[in-house]
Amino acid sequence: MFTRPIAAAAAALLVTCASAANSKRGLVFTPNSTFPHDAYIWTAPPTSLTWYYNYQPLPSHIYSNVSQSDFEFVPMLWGAPSDINDKSFYNTIKTLIDERRVNITNILTFNEPDGPGEYGGSDIDPEVAAQVWVNNIVPLQEDYKSLRVGLPACTGAPAGMEWSNKFLDACSGLISEHGKTKKNCTFDFVPIHWYGNFEGLASHMGEYSAAFPNKSMWVTEYNLADASLQETQAFYKTSADYLDRLDFVERYSFFGAFRSDVSNVGPNAAMLNRDGELTDIGAWYLGRQATGVDPNSGKGGKDSGVLRRVSTPGLLTLVFASVLGLVNLA
Repeated sequence: MFTRPIAAAAAALLVTCASAANSKRGLVFTPNSTFPHDAYIWTAPPTSLTWYYNYQPLPSHIYSNVSQSDFEFVPMLWGAPSDINDKSFYNTIKTLIDERRVNITNILTFNEPDGPGEYGGSDIDPEVAAQVWVNNIVPLQEDYKSLRVGLPACTGAPAGMEWSNKFLDACSGLISEHGKTKKNCTFDFVPIHWYGNFEGLASHMGEYSAAFPNKSMWVTEYNLADASLQETQAFYKTSADYLDRLDFVERYSFFGAFRSDVSNVGPNAAMLNRDGELTDIGAWYLGRQATGVDPNSGKGGKDSGVLRRVSTPGLLTLVFASVLGLVNLA
């Protein structure tokens, strides 16, 4: 029988887990079709993650059992449609808000538009991006006054700032051409990407902060790519502490929520080893204690997705949450 003292202990434990939530910290969700259950690692208690994006305008179905208030989905207008006059993104977000009643409060736009497609960039001319923005983002801003929109997230290369300025000029020209006074396309926060050492990250953040004063910042992709484990762990600790301390940094998401054998930023930058176990960085990012799992460990393969390492507190949390009906362990 589930007695009151046990129920009280379970509730207290769940409150403790919830208190680990970090309003800044989010998930760059890159689904693993071979091991789809890896997705649950990031939302299983205890976790510090409070929001996620998936480079898409629609939320990931695998998180459909998690409320928007507990794990906020942030849609993204990733690139330009083949038809520059296409308003699919506008229609999709409008449907999410009006028909599906999803409380969308933030939107990300254009993933690395200054970067080539072979490296994950959306590779869009600033003038084309401006027209897509006017067709899709401006109407959303007009329809939903509280909706917050991010500036396009350029690469960490010097060309990124140049692209942003050209985009803003082109966008201003489009919305001002029928008026007598100049108008500016508006945005609420500045997302940035960085793959390099901490000093470079801090410098890059400073550059964008100076260029766009009075705007909050989202660091939506960052990591130290292709470095040693010691260097990568040191970078994570220093950068996470830095981002947590800065008031103008509203949110951040470490790019590494995948297994080390499929990592495109080096195995030591991944938050899971080859078998899907949390590495030290993965555990730290979720607000937990280090696991001691080497990113390069594990056999991989079709049977490697079984979680073999669950700490006693983590196991108790899952069991109590199951009894309380908050998660399904079946």
